[in-house]
Amino acid sequence: MKTKKSYRLKSKRQTTTNSERTVRKKLNADAMFKIIREDFQKIPDQRAANSQISLDDALMSGFAVFQLKHPSLLAFDNFCNEKPENLHSIFGVTDIPCDSQMRTILDPIELSHLRAPFCSIFRELQRGKDFEKMAFIDGHYLLSGDGTTFYSSGKVFSPSCLIKKSRSGGTIYYQQMYAAAFVHPDHKEVVPLFPELITRKDGSSKNDCERNASQRFFSDFRREHPHLKVIVVEDGLSSNAPHIKDLKRLNLRFILGAKPGDHKFLFNYVNTATERGETTESCFTDQEKPEIFHHFRYIEQVPLNESNQDLKVNFLEYWTFDKNGKIRKFSWVTDMHLSEDTIYNIMRAGRARWKIENETFNTLKNQGYNLGHNYGLGKKNLGAVLSILMMLAFMIDQVQQISCWLFKEAREKKRAKYLLWENIRGFFDHYRVDSMETIYRSIVFGYECHDLRNVCQT
Repeated sequence: MKTKKSYRLKSKRQTTTNSERTVRKKLNADAMFKIIREDFQKIPDQRAANSQISLDDALMSGFAVFQLKHPSLLAFDNFCNEKPENLHSIFGVTDIPCDSQMRTILDPIELSHLRAPFCSIFRELQRGKDFEKMAFIDGHYLLSGDGTTFYSSGKVFSPSCLIKKSRSGGTIYYQQMYAAAFVHPDHKEVVPLFPELITRKDGSSKNDCERNASQRFFSDFRREHPHLKVIVVEDGLSSNAPHIKDLKRLNLRFILGAKPGDHKFLFNYVNTATERGETTESCFTDQEKPEIFHHFRYIEQVPLNESNQDLKVNFLEYWTFDKNGKIRKFSWVTDMHLSEDTIYNIMRAGRARWKIENETFNTLKNQGYNLGHNYGLGKKNLGAVLSILMMLAFMIDQVQQISCWLFKEAREKKRAKYLLWENIRGFFDHYRVDSMETIYRSIVFGYECHDLRNVCQT
């Protein structure tokens, strides 16, 4: 037996103003973990009544894997075997499953049951008024969406994997998701929502596809948020008639990329309209960056394509020139009104689509969350369940970055995200902690460790 150091908030804090400052009641990590656990406890458990590990314990353990940025379930299992106390105190886990138990319990869960915590956290962000900072055009919020592959292999697969042939004639097994996040051109933070998985359904011989997944995503989104003013921003694959009609039906505004190679009829129509003097052009120098020159061409109420000439869209084309003469060109179709006063912000909104790639997928794949790493496929939904829990952990971090000053201070103190994740795991590894707030305060203010009467076995 040996005395184990415990790391707790001192009853008398340092007297500086910052260390005395409290965190938001609902928009801090500990409060959000509690909300997530309460939602997990409501999920029906179809297993036998004498199951040793509860479903919410398994889900919270899976969530902790990604909140603590462990590279594998086995690494998390080894970590918990040595230091289980903090999973009890911070994540509320009573019985911690081993990696094989976690896979077995999580595999059959219906994905729709995992929607609730995303909605609950989003509601708290709205109630806290911080989400209002994300509004961009006339009180509308930009919702950027795209598909991404999160698993691919030529050998290992599950029944839910999509299938395609490689160029060499081999078989590729893969899984994808359609994901969307609220973005703002001036903010690095994004607010991700519950993703729609693109996987092979039970008994199906056909692959699912991104277009069908996006249709399901927006239908579910509008059901959950019937009155939210939203502008959907997506790439050129989305500017097709069925998708635009779906967005209109759901009362969702849109700014969708359009490329000359994919929309020949549209661009020929616009070019002809320009010859007739029916388009409007606008050129000006950027006020904040005089070396950048903006050039716009736009026209309203033009047919999307030859097959859907009754479907009218507004067309915006944009060129930017920098001091080195480099030219970049973008074009969109939209239902937003185009005028001298609106085109600049609509252009910025359209270009903000990249935040689903840069601030979302790139962060998930390269900054500690390990999207794309195989945590397990299972026989049914395991790979999808784990990816959803990963997205939920990412959402918690993003909400903290928006609303929790203490998390932002800790993030700034460590500069690189991977250093922050390493530091947090270090506290889990060396001390008994009573909350994430304690860890963040220790990182920011450097509180001392004290030998308390907590005892653990060697």
